[in-house]
Amino acid sequence: MASVTLDHVTKRFGEVTAVNDINIGVLDKEFLVLVGPSGCGKSTTLRLIAGLEELSGGNIYIGDRVVNDVAPKDRDIAMVFQSYALYPHMSVYDNLAFGLKLRKTPKQEINRRVHEAAEILGIGTLLNRKPKQLSGGQRQRVALGRAIVREPKVFLMDEPLSNLDAKLRVATRAELIKLHQRLQTTVIYVTHDQVEAMTMGSRIAVMRDGVLQQLETPQSLYDKPANMFVAGFIGSPAMNFFDAKVAGTPDALYIDGGSFKLRVPADKAERLTGYVGKDVVFGIRPEDVFDRSSNPNAPAESTMKVQVNVVEPMGSEQFVYLLTGESEFVARMDARSPVKAGQQIEIMLDMAHMHTFDRQTQEAIV
Repeated sequence: MASVTLDHVTKRFGEVTAVNDINIGVLDKEFLVLVGPSGCGKSTTLRLIAGLEELSGGNIYIGDRVVNDVAPKDRDIAMVFQSYALYPHMSVYDNLAFGLKLRKTPKQEINRRVHEAAEILGIGTLLNRKPKQLSGGQRQRVALGRAIVREPKVFLMDEPLSNLDAKLRVATRAELIKLHQRLQTTVIYVTHDQVEAMTMGSRIAVMRDGVLQQLETPQSLYDKPANMFVAGFIGSPAMNFFDAKVAGTPDALYIDGGSFKLRVPADKAERLTGYVGKDVVFGIRPEDVFDRSSNPNAPAESTMKVQVNVVEPMGSEQFVYLLTGESEFVARMDARSPVKAGQQIEIMLDMAHMHTFDRQTQEAIV
């Protein structure tokens, strides 16, 4: 196993900078997820680690070795792509064994590794089948198995679950987590799906336009986003944002959004005192918005009168789209909350979990 270090890594395609001065240290045996919207540079970063793209600047280390000029086949990595890329004329066994045969691995060792990988992935009964006889989930397992038999230092996975249907994706996600726990290997995993990133990664690197925005554990990203982009990208539904002003005095600070005025908790006020009278962006997550009727004793300074626009029942909960002034936002409410479209209701916000961002820089204040 090995650590992977990206030291001021840059990749340009002509005048376009796809990866811009990225520094990431991936720990030995860690499951690191690169996440971001399409075009943010996450797959290019993975291809740079694999040696499939040439660096424009910086260094890449696998363990203690600089691999900038090392051929992909000599980097001791294995890559799983979005497309399964299986040989259609070969059996599952031969697909798994093909890379080992090319490396002139002894037959007995090939047989041991193939059967071991097949057992880990639960495809032992499929070894004689051809890819066309397999379901999408089974093909994905074979593609994973082909990487596992290599016994590499590092696994690189580029959106390997994106071709699966929603239910199978959830099941395979759990299998991948168990697989990582069993193999204890270093994994760098690329996805655009933040739910996938949150559930799988021991740490997550959020990227945007080729720039690393934040590298943290899933819970830290959720609780303490570095900026508005991370705050809006991590979490489903996304965080609600409101243009507002900081008002009041250091002893009694308020977030004034025009149609609402909310008291800032004392433990958060200190960092906002320098913003009194200034424009900020106020953020609150949908799960921190409640129907006040569920807690009639909530302090008035944390409540807001709103109109219900749309109610989306989800079974165990409901997403309620609300309007205050000209701002529409969403609340994640209990399924038993008796709200209906067109109603005027009073809601309560859990201000202990409020966020504020600088309007100009979009960096987090609180």
